[in-house]
Amino acid sequence: MGLLDNKTAIVTGSSRGIGAEVAKILAGEGAAVVVNYRQKAPRANKVVGEIQSAGGRAVAVGADLTTQEGVQALASAAMEEFGSLNVLVLNASGGMESGMEEDYALKLNRDAQINMLNAAVPLMPEGSRVVFVTSHQAHFVETVPTMPEYEPVARSKRAGEDALRELLPHLAEKGISLVVVSGDMIEGTVTATLLDRSNPGAIEARRAEAGKLYSVEEFAAEVAKMVTADVESGHTEYVGGADYFGKSA
Repeated sequence: MGLLDNKTAIVTGSSRGIGAEVAKILAGEGAAVVVNYRQKAPRANKVVGEIQSAGGRAVAVGADLTTQEGVQALASAAMEEFGSLNVLVLNASGGMESGMEEDYALKLNRDAQINMLNAAVPLMPEGSRVVFVTSHQAHFVETVPTMPEYEPVARSKRAGEDALRELLPHLAEKGISLVVVSGDMIEGTVTATLLDRSNPGAIEARRAEAGKLYSVEEFAAEVAKMVTADVESGHTEYVGGADYFGKSA
């Protein structure tokens, strides 16, 4: 028996990277998984194919989470495809992409997170869990300066975390818990690649400071663990290198 048998999970931003790995792990624990993508349908379908080949259940749903239609489509897909919604992993984030509108980082990293949660909560029974994925650079941005190139993204992600935490009493009334997973820079992610492009040597410098940076697979395993971990609602799980930032924040 898997820890998530007869449960359904939505993982936002799961066509690649951390989200894709989390989706696969949760499916391996028995969950039916809604794999979300914004534009890369072939990648999302590949993730779904891998889950199904391993005997799991999954569906790919294209949805832009900065739109109300996208958020509703994702929430509805869980019910229509699998008849339940028990886990919401808020993994999608961005803001370093070129050519996006000026306030895109806030729209995605704060507003979309809240809208997605609000769309999901009415469908989630007591005992459900929400996991918000962030970075130390964002979680500690008020006390530890980050690279200028990343600061707008970091501040928007911290704003998203703060907004989610404001909903803790509302979630408690419904019997739904929220856990935050904060990680150091992750080797091989899109954000790390974009950062290194705009600030050459940034990743190498952070690796030297931290001693080790987690891989996508290693960090995804930590995120997936928090879906079923016996921790209080509002708990922050620090993954690698947080001592450098001072864990008091």
